[in-house]
Amino acid sequence: MTQQKHTVEKIGGTSMSRVDELLETLFVGDRKGADLYGRVFVVSAFGGITNLLLEHKKTGESGVYAQFARADSEHGWHEALSRVATAMVEAHEKVLKHPGDIAQASEFVRERIEGARNCLIDLQRLCSYGHFRLSQHMLQIRELLSGLGEAHSAYVTTLLLQREGVNARLVDLSGWRDETDHDLDSRILNAMNDVDPATEMPIVTGYAQCAEGLMREFDRGYSEVTFSRMAALTGAREAIIHKEFHLSSADPKLVGEGRVRKLGHTNYDVADQMSNMGMEAIHPKAAKTLRQADVPLRVTNAFDPGDPGTLIDDKPADEPAVEMVTGLEIIALEVFEQDMVGVKGYDATILEVLTHHDVRIVSKASNANTITHYVDAPIEVLQKVEKDLCKRYPSAQVSARMLAMASVIGRDLKGLSTLTRGLQAIADAGLESLGATQGPRNVDVQFVLERDDLKPVIKALHDAFICREAELHKAA
Repeated sequence: MTQQKHTVEKIGGTSMSRVDELLETLFVGDRKGADLYGRVFVVSAFGGITNLLLEHKKTGESGVYAQFARADSEHGWHEALSRVATAMVEAHEKVLKHPGDIAQASEFVRERIEGARNCLIDLQRLCSYGHFRLSQHMLQIRELLSGLGEAHSAYVTTLLLQREGVNARLVDLSGWRDETDHDLDSRILNAMNDVDPATEMPIVTGYAQCAEGLMREFDRGYSEVTFSRMAALTGAREAIIHKEFHLSSADPKLVGEGRVRKLGHTNYDVADQMSNMGMEAIHPKAAKTLRQADVPLRVTNAFDPGDPGTLIDDKPADEPAVEMVTGLEIIALEVFEQDMVGVKGYDATILEVLTHHDVRIVSKASNANTITHYVDAPIEVLQKVEKDLCKRYPSAQVSARMLAMASVIGRDLKGLSTLTRGLQAIADAGLESLGATQGPRNVDVQFVLERDDLKPVIKALHDAFICREAELHKAA
């Protein structure tokens, strides 16, 4: 498709909870007339709403979906759905000022929530008959519930903008009460068919109902997939993700505001490593879509409108350099079996069990009789994995240890002795690395640590690779 003059821009959930502030920065600011337009916004649900609809992303606490799936009590999911309605109303009451807008948004919530409730009641009743199985419909239920959050935030944002005199238009891709069957591309193209970004501001739901089922492959990453396909299909000039912070060399809360450095420019290799470490700039599949469509990606701070943010493309670094230090808490799942030496199949079986329990693997290490997977998953899930592995290998010792991993990342780390210097920096801080790895692509080095050491290690590595290098450049 011929590249157009418009941009496609995504706003995350945390920023959406401050959408009223974005009027003064992102949506309007100093813009007037035609300068307001030429931008398509794809929005996430307000912060915390998707957790209430599905399950908490970090703690695993049950939302409506998890309550309905377990059916622990007859009223459990009903109460959970009512909590969602209350949270939605509280969210839009914080950002909408006009009583008429609040009333419209509250009615929208009532209509969608009660519609979903009736749907789930009917499905439960249907599946009380032996010919129907609830398990066969759980993915559709997950999709239905997910779409409620984005539909609500898009509707509220449209009301907010229209009240400010902006020609905003709701583009609801959630398929609510839509009897037609679309794949993702046709869902987007049909919805955008008569939309003119040059004269109106489309506010698009981050969730799109489609025949493929976005959650089957992407689960909670669906909004970035919608965003990237929207940018690719409409031939956007640029795809922009707005966050509440800049992509920086480390967490400023951890190493200090004045010590971090904005990335400014990096590539998709670094974005993939960030995603692997749990601080996703963009879903890897969404990044692939943009790369193939030759649409540049930019990540900006939504509340710092004068800053161009960080451009992500395929260009290599001008020279080797460390760009970021980050980390996350992990669990080391270790399988020790004396008879493993020379026997094939152990790793394949472990991977099969991890895949069955939907466990995300961050990294792995192995030797003659031990395979260790460093994973990011709730401990209760790992307990199920341990149980299954012990059944498969009764004579093996299976253990799970709570650890952490720090990672030094850059487009090109060649010749920097990153592994050696990193270990030295950790030792100089009076700490110890339990393990360390560096791959041949030279884009990241990983250090395995005790959990309590993660924050001080990130600070020590950042001081060694970012702050010290900056001081040396100044001196030169």
